[in-house]
Amino acid sequence: MPTDIDTEPAALRRRAWRPWLLALLLWLLLALGTALLLWQLRRDAVASQTRELNLLLLALTDEIDRGLRGAEEGLRAMQAELAEGRLSATQDGAAAALRTRADLMPLVSALWLVDGTGQVLASSDAPPPPAPASFSPAWPALPEGAIALSRPFDDQRGQGLLVALAFRYRAAPGGAGGWILAAMPASALLGAFSVAVPTADARMAVIRGDGVRLAGANLPPGTPDDAAVLRRLDQRPDLEVRRFQDGSEHLVGLHGVPRYDLKVLVSRDLAVVLMGWRQAAELAAAALTLLLGVMAAAVHFVQRANRRRSEAQRALHAQLGRASKLEALGTLAGGVAHDFNNVLAGIVGFGEMAQDEAPAGSDQARHLGKMLQAALRGKALVERILAFSRGGARASTVFELEPVVEEVLTLLSASLRSGTVLERVLEAPGARLRGDPTQAFEAVMNLCTNAMQAMPQGGMLSVEMRRDHVARARVLSHSPLPPGDYLALTVADQGSGITPAVMERLFEPFFTTKAAQSGTGLGLAVVHGVVAEFGGGIDVHSTPGHGARFTLYLPECMDEAEAAHGLPAQAARGQGQRLLVVDDEAELVGLAIEMLQGLGYAPEGFIDAPAALQALRDRPQHFAAVITDEVMPELSGTQLTETLRGFAPGLPVLLVSGFGGALLAQRAAAAGVSRVLTKPLQRADLARALAELLR
Repeated sequence: MPTDIDTEPAALRRRAWRPWLLALLLWLLLALGTALLLWQLRRDAVASQTRELNLLLLALTDEIDRGLRGAEEGLRAMQAELAEGRLSATQDGAAAALRTRADLMPLVSALWLVDGTGQVLASSDAPPPPAPASFSPAWPALPEGAIALSRPFDDQRGQGLLVALAFRYRAAPGGAGGWILAAMPASALLGAFSVAVPTADARMAVIRGDGVRLAGANLPPGTPDDAAVLRRLDQRPDLEVRRFQDGSEHLVGLHGVPRYDLKVLVSRDLAVVLMGWRQAAELAAAALTLLLGVMAAAVHFVQRANRRRSEAQRALHAQLGRASKLEALGTLAGGVAHDFNNVLAGIVGFGEMAQDEAPAGSDQARHLGKMLQAALRGKALVERILAFSRGGARASTVFELEPVVEEVLTLLSASLRSGTVLERVLEAPGARLRGDPTQAFEAVMNLCTNAMQAMPQGGMLSVEMRRDHVARARVLSHSPLPPGDYLALTVADQGSGITPAVMERLFEPFFTTKAAQSGTGLGLAVVHGVVAEFGGGIDVHSTPGHGARFTLYLPECMDEAEAAHGLPAQAARGQGQRLLVVDDEAELVGLAIEMLQGLGYAPEGFIDAPAALQALRDRPQHFAAVITDEVMPELSGTQLTETLRGFAPGLPVLLVSGFGGALLAQRAAAAGVSRVLTKPLQRADLARALAELLR
């Protein structure tokens, strides 16, 4: 029978083990809790990156689809020209015509016309087209209206790889059909990938349905064959973790562009995505005795990395949001300005005719003069709104920018406040732009005036101009900037600076921080519209209390400057020529008829564009010229012109527009318009334009 003395050592041994067991149990519980927490952090990091890559993949797929659809629309337009006989591979100047169409088509850099035997009939460039077998399907077997894509091939001009599209077309009656081949840079299929994901581990590939890779970004040497990758991937639209042949794990996503039998693959190295998490786990494993502190440090590290990424994303979204908001405001402002232009057209036109009938020196003549002055001020205001919305029908010439800047600085020098010093550093002599020099003058003047007003007590006003090569696309403070050669014009002041709240609304029309008597708030809005019209971007840097710095990036033009062609000082009156007037508003048609009758012409008006077109078909020799509005419900002015060119190629057409968009001049030239005028029309401008067209 055991005694208490016999059992005491066993009890002591059991009590000695309890702290160890408790410590071990506590360590195991803490280790298990840490493991569960780290696993959750890993899942959150993967889930967050998965969402980002999924959104990126959807955006890239949509961008590729829209870009290829744009090129396809251009090919279909060429098909229509070939079918109607307006474009022929056998006519003189076919190569030049193809070069012109290649310049107007998105993404396309070269065009070929190929007959039914595969013989090249005409091309926009010297290099031969890719072989038929490189297309999928091969273009000789391509059904009418379908699109086939080729393997990448060398440009032979040192400009990288190209991918060609093949499109079968119908020829004009009596001719044989053939194929239109269009080449585009293979890198264009990558879209905004390098801007959206500027990390070295991110990869992208655009793959044809048969496994041929058309374009890729950040693909290391020895990347597995794309056909093998496609066989291993499930045809699912979501992203998953996949193990590659080299043993590395990647987040992989695959989306398709069914219309063109393309697949877009995007991946990120999981080890890079989880780098912060791995550091936290290593710290936790290295010191379990300090697990709570290490875990807190790991969580802090991961949260800090996520916070930095979120802050960078918020900044990028804020910049893109500014650009989108300004685009939407421009569309709204342009539509309102267009309608208001039509109202002003009636006021100016009928006002001028009423002024002609008023006795000279009478109160009626004086009142009408005041009314016309107010209407013309309204016209100037509408032109500034249209400049913001990029909706005006502007002239486009090649001009040097430095003389324009010098003219602005000369005017400013005479009105500088006491204590204001003007500094100029112009380091781009001979640099040229393509656009409206008046717009450039107005943009520079508005920036400099705004800088002077920001320094009521004086300070340094600095104006700099230099050439700048942008190798990679950037996102500026208020607009994106694609790669290219630019003229960077910087205007800096030492004023009070710009607060973040004002920065968000800086270029909105009618927004101003000045008193009501200091302006309309359209100055910077006009600057934004002018820069967008030139195809550039705006970058603004400012710290409250330390001044502001505005930089305009304007695309440099390498063409020679164009000589100015002035209009005659006084236009001749009409000699009874019969004119056809088309506008969907009856009041404006009546106004134009009265105005033209007063100028010595015999006008005939239509408010229905198809009816006007039919009248031209019935009597093409009856009219000396056509005056048409651009924006009409059934048939636009450019569409009407393009149609009548089929049976009246030499008939002069005067296009009138209050809101035509930035590409109006190009559309009008392509349709065969003779001259473009801006609403509201003034009688003198109309008389000069008609005299030029009919002389």
